[in-house]
Amino acid sequence: MLEKQNQKEGHLAFISAIIVILCTCAGVVMNLTTLEDENFDHMGIQTFCMFTVNSNILVAIGMSLVVPYTIDGLRKRYFHLPNWLVTFLLAGTTSVTLTFLVSLFVLAPFKGFVLIFTGSRFFLHAVAPILSFIAFSFFLSDHYVTFSDCILALIPVFIYASVYYILAVKIGPEKGGWNDFYGFNTYLPIYIPMLLILPITFGIACLLRFLHNRSFLRLREVTVKDEFSEDYLKREIADLAKQNAKEDRLHTDIVIPRRFIKFLIENTDNDTTLREACILYLNQFLDNTRF
Repeated sequence: MLEKQNQKEGHLAFISAIIVILCTCAGVVMNLTTLEDENFDHMGIQTFCMFTVNSNILVAIGMSLVVPYTIDGLRKRYFHLPNWLVTFLLAGTTSVTLTFLVSLFVLAPFKGFVLIFTGSRFFLHAVAPILSFIAFSFFLSDHYVTFSDCILALIPVFIYASVYYILAVKIGPEKGGWNDFYGFNTYLPIYIPMLLILPITFGIACLLRFLHNRSFLRLREVTVKDEFSEDYLKREIADLAKQNAKEDRLHTDIVIPRRFIKFLIENTDNDTTLREACILYLNQFLDNTRF
């Protein structure tokens, strides 16, 4: 059933969002309360200089905005996200995925895998980025992502890379800037990371777009015409009405899930109007409820 698929996606999106938010909060608080660390310079309030922290905060903000939509979707039987939030989540997920890849392939070989993936870094380098990647690819597949969305996903990385270049490379710690804590100008000629960072980021965004859109199309693809016929629509609405009637409490208002009925109509091959479908739902609900 489409309704069951939508509800399952809503539950998984809610769980993923909560875990990402909690992991980000735990990692940031641990960094803020660790004033000195012999392996890392930027602790305490300086933790906000790091792209790791900023990217995790960005995706956590997006996930915090997902939570009320999941609650509303579970209550109204139709989980739905607005287009702007999906684009925002793509930017945040792209950023934390870049964080994970840099941690895995750049930082860990130099500083050690145990050091990079333990403590607060376990949450910020691993758990939150990986779960965000999985959630956006498979649980938050509510809209079709375009190539223009992938270009917008470059903005956070572009802004941070520009700030990092100015403060760590052009100014430097001697003049009050940042030290090269990521080592992009220490271990490599600066033009190499400058040429690679945005193409790699765009590649990550495109990969997320591919996985997200595949989940989106799989949920909405009409593969068998008879299964998504007018009879199928009526069966779906009738089953939904019967289920809600069983869960209904006495003397409460009858709520017609218009958004989900509209979702059903848009994903079936028939000419049923929203009014007709809502009347069908109401009749089935009344036939199966108690007074």
